[in-house]
Amino acid sequence: MTNIKDVAKMARVSVTTVSRVLNNHPYVSAEKKNAVLEAIRQSNYQQNINAVHLSMGKTFLVGVVVPFIDHPYFALLIKGIANEALKNNYKLVLFQTNYVETRELEALQMLKQKQIDALIICSRKCTWSTIEAYLHFGPIVLCEDTRGKKVSSIFVDHYKSFFFSLDYLYQKGHHKIGYCIGRKSGTNSRNRELAYNNFLENYHLPHEPGYIFEDCLNFEDGEKVVERIKQMTNPPTALLVTSDEVAAGIVTCAQNLDVSIPDDLALIGFNNQPIAKMMNITTIEIPLEDMGRKLFLQGIIKNEEVSQTEIPVKLIERRTV
Repeated sequence: MTNIKDVAKMARVSVTTVSRVLNNHPYVSAEKKNAVLEAIRQSNYQQNINAVHLSMGKTFLVGVVVPFIDHPYFALLIKGIANEALKNNYKLVLFQTNYVETRELEALQMLKQKQIDALIICSRKCTWSTIEAYLHFGPIVLCEDTRGKKVSSIFVDHYKSFFFSLDYLYQKGHHKIGYCIGRKSGTNSRNRELAYNNFLENYHLPHEPGYIFEDCLNFEDGEKVVERIKQMTNPPTALLVTSDEVAAGIVTCAQNLDVSIPDDLALIGFNNQPIAKMMNITTIEIPLEDMGRKLFLQGIIKNEEVSQTEIPVKLIERRTV
């Protein structure tokens, strides 16, 4: 295969001149540039991108860890990351983990081996000690509250937003409030659970374990929630639903099972996805695309600066409360 020295010999110029032409350096005469381009054409020379990246100390690849690519929450985060990566001439390496820890470790290993320049973890399974063990291999940015730790993050304060939403429902007259959540083990989920318990304690309300619905990720899970509520002798009158898609499933199934929303059951969703607007669901708006954009910028542009940035949210009032 033709190498850069062969091209230089054919064009009767130095290797440095060939390198300058390949990298669009402005200080090359038109005559020499044309000679190099003709030599490249005749020899069918292909630049070794790996060697170029090695010389620059960059791969122009960013790893993105997500549990599910097709979930609306993570899809919008990826969209924001991808748009910003495109602007900065980077490509993404997506790791769909399904919350399998070994798959997250594969992404961390790629950072350690310099196969990617930075790693964005949108939701994790592995422990803090595991994350901390890889911090000196390259920039790692998380989509959760990392205040008090030496790792960067772009996050929503889920304790604060959850407590605010619960209080909003209480002021609307609801004293039997539950919530739907995707998984109980995540950091964000634990913050929501803490907010819920503190809210109940603050207003001297009883704790009803049946009011907490786990494994609620998709539209179909909303149907299961309504079916369970219909079987309760003392059902909740309001729910916080951490996914607008699940909330939409609840609204649809409630219509079929004669559950009036908001009269029998009030709902607040999260994320303000298009389906929430279409179905008039009251929701907490989280600017996921903007979060994705900032996750990328923190990992690549500000990679030497450890910072934690809270993203503000707002209540979008519609017809389900």
